[in-house]
Amino acid sequence: MEMRLHHVQVSGPAGCEDAMRAFYVGVLGMTEVTKPEALQARGGAWFRAGSAELHVGIEDPFAPALKAHPGIAVADVDRLAAAVEAAGVPVRWDDAIPGLRRFHTSDPVGNRLEFQQAQP
Repeated sequence: MEMRLHHVQVSGPAGCEDAMRAFYVGVLGMTEVTKPEALQARGGAWFRAGSAELHVGIEDPFAPALKAHPGIAVADVDRLAAAVEAAGVPVRWDDAIPGLRRFHTSDPVGNRLEFQQAQP
């Protein structure tokens, strides 16, 4: 059976949507996806890059994911890291896996994110 990951969901507090849009679209270069009408009243936002989607769901009470995280492969991890740093968001490089260039950062509400160089 073939499987592929369709989306991951992170959480945010009520009212975080504009900050998340500024980060996921403005900094990371993702595109916002219109949520189905039946789900719009729940708040949150959905974003896409290539075939991967990241959904932001509203959670009350909210606590950021500090350990669990999406791992997203990108074509140019150094360029993305530079864009994240230019936006004033800290980048933490991690060389724990030999041969894999990757960094961790956090979205505007503190959720951990990992970006890694896509392998050919």
